[in-house]
Amino acid sequence: EVQLVESGGGLVQAGGSLRLSCAASAFTFEGSAVAWFRQGPGKEREMVSCISSPDGSTDYAHFVKGRFTISSDKAKNTVYLEMNSLKPEDTATYYCAAERWRVCPEGVSPRLKYWGQGTQVTVSS
Repeated sequence: EVQLVESGGGLVQAGGSLRLSCAASAFTFEGSAVAWFRQGPGKEREMVSCISSPDGSTDYAHFVKGRFTISSDKAKNTVYLEMNSLKPEDTATYYCAAERWRVCPEGVSPRLKYWGQGTQVTVSS
């Protein structure tokens, strides 16, 4: 059974940093697209960033560009989202999603096959 497990969320002050991790079991990120989505209170789910392998393509939503960085560790089969200069509007539940044979960003959408349970990020002002 494929599982994606997010970790690294928490409470941080505005301007602070967090690093989210997405670890997979029974699934390899090689040959796949992996994306981070988020859903804030009363808001729709939106894509934050994605990365695909083996082409290494990445993409970022305009509202995180320059502040967030997505990366992957092939040996650990883990994808990371480094979040810097956090703002209160970044408060949301962050989800990791993935699917094989998809390419970032063209093949990334909320209809990706596998999803994690989410990790809460709260940014205080």
